[in-house]
Amino acid sequence: MIPQCVDQGVGIIPWSPLARGVLAGNRTREGEKRTTRSGTDPFSDYLYSQPTDFDVVDRVAEIAVTHGVPSAQVALAWLLRRPGVTAPIVGATKLGHLEDALAAEKLDLSDEEMKRLEEPYVPHPVLGHF
Repeated sequence: MIPQCVDQGVGIIPWSPLARGVLAGNRTREGEKRTTRSGTDPFSDYLYSQPTDFDVVDRVAEIAVTHGVPSAQVALAWLLRRPGVTAPIVGATKLGHLEDALAAEKLDLSDEEMKRLEEPYVPHPVLGHF
């Protein structure tokens, strides 16, 4: 759908741009839950449990370290550079979440970093619809 939206000039508003906190590092590949949300949200485990999901998380963290910013800023900065994206739906529950979202708009990722972020991604089947 995204290529068609871009072709037709339809704006895209991504849902869960941080994958329910997974891209912000709220859980680990080994199953550690680092936040209240990750410990109380079994639906995230259903959506994001492929080993390749954590390959993406690791890549986001690597690039975040090089910029000296939280992973959330890198993930959102990547999203904001994608064609057609007009506004991600950011579920801020703390001031820091909002600050990261605002800072992401100013984070300049190189074309090479964009490619590195996309490289480990493996498309998911449609999930969450019963």
